Amino acid sequence: MADVIVVGGGPAGLSAALFTGKNGLETVVFDTDETWMHKAHLFNYPGIRSISGSEFMELTRGQVRDRGAEIREGEAVTDVEPRDGGFRVETEDGEYDADYVVLATGADRSMAEDLAVEFADDGTVDVDLDTETSIDNLYATGAMVRDEEWQAVIAAGDGASAALDILSKEKGEHFHDFDVPDDVP
Repeated sequence: MADVIVVGGGPAGLSAALFTGKNGLETVVFDTDETWMHKAHLFNYPGIRSISGSEFMELTRGQVRDRGAEIREGEAVTDVEPRDGGFRVETEDGEYDADYVVLATGADRSMAEDLAVEFADDGTVDVDLDTETSIDNLYATGAMVRDEEWQAVIAAGDGASAALDILSKEKGEHFHDFDVPDDVP
């Protein structure tokens, strides 16, 4: 049982996992490592002067693990099913339960289609400002919700938005993830 399961380990998925894991929610990321980031070189990501997409992914995965989330590389999610106020997530290796699911599968919207979430007229997954879909506690991020406007910073922001909404629901009030120097271990 996890609080949050993230399907996809690109910038959106890892950003969501970073925030939820860092703030005490048991978080599991299923990452097949098929992100477009391996073809990228980042010059346009705030705080980064120049880095290959693969190096960025390696550093980000380390940061996510350091903040308490588990990353299951190579374990593909085969099905997500809403159940009893949460979700059952199936992979090739087993079944997992979670209270929240964040879909971060890039432009592959097939899992959202299988879940029968609402879609916008342009074929993207229809979400609210916090990236929540028409199914409570199911979020869609990044390229799933943008028609041909795909970019790493935007995707990471979508993941952070989903995470902050989840954390706000869990805390029962608006949650802000803002650290000060005294918070640094």
